[in-house]
Amino acid sequence: MEYTAEHATLLDQNDPLAKFRSHFYIPPHGKTAEKLYFTGNSLGLQPKRAKELILEELEDWAQLGVEGHVHAKRPWMPYHENFTASLARLTGAKESEVVAMGTLTNNLHLLMVSFYRPEGKKRKILCESKAFPSDQYALKSQIAFHGGNPKTDLLELQPRPGEFTLRTEDIIDTIKQNKDEIALIMLSGVNYYTGQCFDMEAISKVANQNKTVIGWDLAHAMGNIPLKLNDWGVDFASWCSYKYLNGGPGCVSGVFVHQKHHKKKDLHRFAGWWGHDKSSRFDMPEDFVPIPSAEAWQLSNPPILGMTALLASLELFDQAGMKALREKAVKLNKYLRFVVNEISERSGVSINIITPEEEKAHGCQLSLVFPKNGKALFDILTAQGVIADWREPDVIRMAPVPLYNRFQDIYEFGKKLEFAIEKTMERNA
Repeated sequence: MEYTAEHATLLDQNDPLAKFRSHFYIPPHGKTAEKLYFTGNSLGLQPKRAKELILEELEDWAQLGVEGHVHAKRPWMPYHENFTASLARLTGAKESEVVAMGTLTNNLHLLMVSFYRPEGKKRKILCESKAFPSDQYALKSQIAFHGGNPKTDLLELQPRPGEFTLRTEDIIDTIKQNKDEIALIMLSGVNYYTGQCFDMEAISKVANQNKTVIGWDLAHAMGNIPLKLNDWGVDFASWCSYKYLNGGPGCVSGVFVHQKHHKKKDLHRFAGWWGHDKSSRFDMPEDFVPIPSAEAWQLSNPPILGMTALLASLELFDQAGMKALREKAVKLNKYLRFVVNEISERSGVSINIITPEEEKAHGCQLSLVFPKNGKALFDILTAQGVIADWREPDVIRMAPVPLYNRFQDIYEFGKKLEFAIEKTMERNA
């Protein structure tokens, strides 16, 4: 690899997915340039077709009113079904195991109603110590709701001293050593802070062997890494659709529930009418009859306008295919790591990359830690049109996304990073 404009251009010329960038709006920088956008791990860019699809729904609403539930171009009553096949492909699930619904933390709570059932000594929830705060809040509140003590019943996995990420063998050992006390394992498929991708297959296998329920928060994994939730025996999972899936701010979430749970009559759940048997839903019966699929966890009818943009993005995922997207993501990540290390060596400034280098242990994201002046560097980069992501206390997160990022973006970032380092050194001279 080379840190040159010519090499980056050559990589882009040989990129079979290069055409997909033209299907997205790239935010402008000034009057003639485009921003270098590396925050698909926080909010994906807008697919150009999203507006067209939303306008179609607005027109159907204008022309049909309530009859749009049945007669719209994409009838609203079964609207969530438009997403099922794509979500099943992205999660490695059967179509009966996925549904587009709700929002991420709400969905995790709904799923834990069913799958966190503390009893006797088996009361603890296992999670990573640096999980996204919303997950921590949800887990602690579930423990307290069930009469437990979050300080003792939340078992948090810590990296080894001097390390930033968790080792798979340590996670597995913790599961085995505490199997009689753990009621639920809930981890992030990809950690939001470090960008570490967990070995979901190995961890889920051990959970199943020890008869421990396992769920995954896939906020940073969905649309980022290949998933095989059905094969891995995952009990449940949820994700958001506004990051790598490019569904727009606050877009609908989704859930996975393994088929082995679909017909369990004694399974606890919070029920709502959209999870009721479709054939008798509008008979308005008194007793809830769950749909024998993941759809049973739905509470309310789908928010049409809040879901539509996601269709535009899923069309592109289906065209590109997750295999090709993953191959490009690995190359982008590798090139970004190379450029950062090259600049670190040239400038004499130590830049610590805390995201694992091993291919299977990372997704798109690379998390950078600067020994000092990290926030000042970040601010200078932002002023130059680099849209990255600052996370306290000292991490710049970057995610080159294969659907719309180029190798040229990474080269140009490198030049701007060199400038930012030079400026901060001048200030501190």
